[in-house]
Amino acid sequence: MSIRGVDENIYHWKILNLSRAKLKASSRTSALLSGFAMVAMVEIQIDDNIPPALLVSFAVCTVLLIAVHMLALMISTCILPNVEAVSNLHIQGPNTVFESPHMKMSTIIEMAWAFSTVLGILLFLVEICILCWVKFYNFESHLAAWVATGLLIPIFFIFIAFAAHFYLKLVGHKSEVYEHNIKELELLKDQLDDTGDNMDTHSQNGGQNIV
Repeated sequence: MSIRGVDENIYHWKILNLSRAKLKASSRTSALLSGFAMVAMVEIQIDDNIPPALLVSFAVCTVLLIAVHMLALMISTCILPNVEAVSNLHIQGPNTVFESPHMKMSTIIEMAWAFSTVLGILLFLVEICILCWVKFYNFESHLAAWVATGLLIPIFFIFIAFAAHFYLKLVGHKSEVYEHNIKELELLKDQLDDTGDNMDTHSQNGGQNIV
Protein backbone atom coordinates (compact mmCIF):
# COMPACT_ATOMS: atom_id res chain seq x y z
CA MET A 1 0.00 0.00 0.00
CA SER A 2 1.28 3.47 -0.85
CA ILE A 3 0.35 6.82 0.73
CA ARG A 4 0.35 9.92 -1.47
CA GLY A 5 2.45 8.15 -4.08
CA VAL A 6 5.30 7.42 -1.67
CA ASP A 7 6.66 3.89 -1.60
CA GLU A 8 6.10 2.25 1.77
CA ASN A 9 9.65 0.82 1.61
CA ILE A 10 11.32 4.19 1.07
CA TYR A 11 12.86 4.07 4.55
CA HIS A 12 14.54 0.74 3.78
CA TRP A 13 15.83 2.07 0.44
CA LYS A 14 17.24 5.07 2.25
CA ILE A 15 19.12 2.80 4.68
CA LEU A 16 20.39 0.72 1.74
CA ASN A 17 21.74 3.77 -0.10
CA LEU A 18 23.34 5.09 3.09
CA SER A 19 25.03 1.74 3.74
CA ARG A 20 26.28 1.63 0.16
CA ALA A 21 27.70 5.15 0.44
CA LYS A 22 29.46 4.28 3.71
CA LEU A 23 30.99 1.15 2.20
CA LYS A 24 32.24 3.07 -0.83
CA ALA A 25 33.74 5.84 1.30
CA SER A 26 35.37 3.30 3.62
CA SER A 27 36.95 1.36 0.76
CA ARG A 28 38.34 4.49 -0.91
CA THR A 29 39.69 6.02 2.30
CA SER A 30 41.20 2.76 3.54
CA ALA A 31 42.88 2.01 0.22
CA LEU A 32 44.40 5.50 0.09
CA LEU A 33 45.68 5.70 3.67
CA SER A 34 46.96 2.14 3.86
CA GLY A 35 48.79 2.65 0.56
CA PHE A 36 50.43 5.78 1.95
CA ALA A 37 51.52 3.90 5.09
CA MET A 38 53.05 1.11 3.02
CA VAL A 39 54.94 3.57 0.81
CA ALA A 40 56.16 5.51 3.84
CA MET A 41 57.48 2.39 5.55
CA VAL A 42 59.23 1.14 2.40
CA GLU A 43 60.65 4.40 1.10
CA ILE A 44 61.83 6.04 4.32
CA GLN A 45 65.57 5.93 5.00
CA ILE A 46 66.33 4.83 8.54
CA ASP A 47 69.73 5.58 10.08
CA ASP A 48 71.52 3.50 12.67
CA ASN A 49 71.49 6.15 15.38
CA ILE A 50 67.68 6.32 15.68
CA PRO A 51 66.53 5.01 19.11
CA PRO A 52 65.02 1.51 19.07
CA ALA A 53 61.95 2.74 20.97
CA LEU A 54 61.18 5.19 18.17
CA LEU A 55 61.58 2.47 15.56
CA VAL A 56 59.33 0.10 17.51
CA SER A 57 56.70 2.84 17.82
CA PHE A 58 56.91 3.49 14.09
CA ALA A 59 56.57 -0.20 13.26
CA VAL A 60 53.66 -0.78 15.65
CA CYS A 61 51.75 2.29 14.47
CA THR A 62 52.30 1.39 10.81
CA VAL A 63 51.14 -2.20 11.31
CA LEU A 64 48.05 -1.10 13.24
CA LEU A 65 47.24 1.54 10.63
CA ILE A 66 47.49 -0.92 7.76
CA ALA A 67 45.61 -3.65 9.64
CA VAL A 68 42.70 -1.36 10.56
CA HIS A 69 42.33 -0.06 7.03
CA MET A 70 42.72 -3.51 5.50
CA LEU A 71 39.95 -4.81 7.76
CA ALA A 72 37.67 -1.95 6.70
CA LEU A 73 38.60 -2.54 3.06
CA MET A 74 37.91 -6.27 3.34
CA ILE A 75 34.48 -5.65 4.88
CA SER A 76 33.62 -3.14 2.17
CA THR A 77 34.85 -5.44 -0.60
CA CYS A 78 32.81 -8.39 0.69
CA ILE A 79 29.52 -6.61 1.40
CA LEU A 80 29.41 -3.87 -1.23
CA PRO A 81 28.86 -6.16 -4.29
CA ASN A 82 25.81 -7.72 -2.64
CA VAL A 83 24.35 -4.30 -1.87
CA GLU A 84 25.14 -2.98 -5.35
CA ALA A 85 23.51 -6.01 -6.97
CA VAL A 86 20.19 -5.16 -5.31
CA SER A 87 20.34 -1.38 -5.66
CA ASN A 88 21.16 -1.53 -9.40
CA LEU A 89 18.26 -3.79 -10.37
CA HIS A 90 16.17 -2.25 -13.12
CA ILE A 91 13.06 -4.22 -12.16
CA GLN A 92 12.34 -3.94 -8.45
CA GLY A 93 9.49 -5.51 -6.54
CA PRO A 94 8.02 -4.59 -3.15
CA ASN A 95 10.44 -6.91 -1.33
CA THR A 96 13.54 -6.30 -3.45
CA VAL A 97 15.17 -4.08 -0.83
CA PHE A 98 15.04 -6.92 1.73
CA GLU A 99 17.25 -9.09 -0.48
CA SER A 100 20.23 -6.90 0.41
CA PRO A 101 22.27 -7.99 3.47
CA HIS A 102 22.79 -4.42 4.69
CA MET A 103 20.24 -4.72 7.52
CA LYS A 104 21.62 -7.94 8.99
CA MET A 105 25.19 -6.66 8.64
CA SER A 106 24.54 -3.09 9.76
CA THR A 107 26.84 -3.51 12.78
CA ILE A 108 29.69 -4.73 10.58
CA ILE A 109 29.13 -1.85 8.13
CA GLU A 110 29.22 0.68 10.97
CA MET A 111 32.40 -0.96 12.27
CA ALA A 112 34.06 -0.63 8.87
CA TRP A 113 32.94 3.01 8.68
CA ALA A 114 34.34 3.73 12.16
CA PHE A 115 37.62 1.94 11.45
CA SER A 116 38.15 3.80 8.20
CA THR A 117 37.05 7.32 9.10
CA VAL A 118 37.72 7.59 12.85
CA LEU A 119 40.24 5.10 14.18
CA GLY A 120 42.14 4.89 10.89
CA ILE A 121 42.52 8.66 10.56
CA LEU A 122 43.62 9.00 14.19
CA LEU A 123 46.28 6.35 13.62
CA PHE A 124 47.26 8.17 10.43
CA LEU A 125 47.88 11.39 12.39
CA VAL A 126 49.99 9.50 14.92
CA GLU A 127 51.86 7.88 12.03
CA ILE A 128 52.70 11.30 10.59
CA CYS A 129 54.02 12.47 13.97
CA ILE A 130 56.25 9.42 14.43
CA LEU A 131 57.37 9.62 10.80
CA CYS A 132 58.53 13.21 11.35
CA TRP A 133 60.62 12.12 14.32
CA VAL A 134 62.17 9.25 12.36
CA LYS A 135 62.90 11.52 9.41
CA PHE A 136 64.27 14.53 11.31
CA TYR A 137 65.87 12.81 14.29
CA ASN A 138 69.40 13.25 12.93
CA PHE A 139 69.14 17.03 13.14
CA GLU A 140 70.80 18.30 16.29
CA SER A 141 68.02 20.57 17.56
CA HIS A 142 65.11 18.29 16.60
CA LEU A 143 63.29 21.56 15.87
CA ALA A 144 61.44 20.22 12.82
CA ALA A 145 60.18 17.20 14.74
CA TRP A 146 59.02 19.31 17.68
CA VAL A 147 57.25 21.76 15.38
CA ALA A 148 55.46 18.91 13.61
CA THR A 149 54.44 17.42 16.96
CA GLY A 150 53.21 20.77 18.21
CA LEU A 151 51.05 21.19 15.11
CA LEU A 152 49.66 17.67 15.16
CA ILE A 153 48.60 17.67 18.82
CA PRO A 154 45.91 20.40 18.43
CA ILE A 155 44.90 18.92 15.06
CA PHE A 156 44.43 15.56 16.80
CA PHE A 157 42.11 17.04 19.44
CA ILE A 158 40.29 19.18 16.87
CA PHE A 159 39.57 16.04 14.87
CA ILE A 160 38.22 14.28 17.96
CA ALA A 161 36.06 17.30 18.83
CA PHE A 162 34.72 17.50 15.28
CA ALA A 163 33.92 13.77 15.25
CA ALA A 164 32.05 14.06 18.55
CA HIS A 165 30.21 17.21 17.39
CA PHE A 166 29.27 15.56 14.10
CA TYR A 167 28.00 12.44 15.89
CA LEU A 168 25.87 14.48 18.29
CA LYS A 169 24.43 16.56 15.43
CA LEU A 170 23.65 13.39 13.48
CA VAL A 171 21.92 11.80 16.47
CA GLY A 172 19.93 14.98 17.03
CA HIS A 173 18.87 15.08 13.38
CA LYS A 174 17.76 11.46 13.47
CA SER A 175 15.77 12.15 16.64
CA GLU A 176 14.01 15.08 14.97
CA VAL A 177 13.19 12.95 11.92
CA TYR A 178 11.81 10.13 14.08
CA GLU A 179 9.76 12.60 16.13
CA HIS A 180 8.34 14.11 12.93
CA ASN A 181 7.47 10.65 11.60
CA ILE A 182 5.77 9.73 14.87
CA LYS A 183 3.68 12.91 14.74
CA GLU A 184 2.65 12.11 11.15
CA LEU A 185 1.66 8.58 12.19
CA GLU A 186 -0.38 9.95 15.12
CA LEU A 187 -2.10 12.42 12.79
CA LEU A 188 -2.86 9.63 10.31
CA LYS A 189 -4.22 7.46 13.13
CA ASP A 190 -6.50 10.29 14.30
CA GLN A 191 -7.76 10.79 10.74
CA LEU A 192 -8.49 7.07 10.39
CA ASP A 193 -10.28 7.04 13.77
CA ASP A 194 -12.40 10.02 12.73
CA THR A 195 -13.23 8.32 9.43
CA GLY A 196 -14.22 5.14 11.24
CA ASP A 197 -16.43 7.04 13.71
CA ASN A 198 -18.16 8.87 10.85
CA MET A 199 -18.81 5.61 9.05
CA ASP A 200 -20.28 4.08 12.20
CA THR A 201 -22.49 7.13 12.69
CA HIS A 202 -23.76 6.98 9.10
CA SER A 203 -24.42 3.26 9.46
CA GLN A 204 -26.44 3.79 12.63
CA ASN A 205 -28.42 6.63 11.06
CA GLY A 206 -29.13 4.51 7.99
CA GLY A 207 -30.36 1.65 10.15
CA GLN A 208 -32.68 3.93 12.08
CA ASN A 209 -34.12 5.36 8.86
CA ILE A 210 -34.84 1.87 7.57
CA VAL A 211 -36.66 1.01 10.78
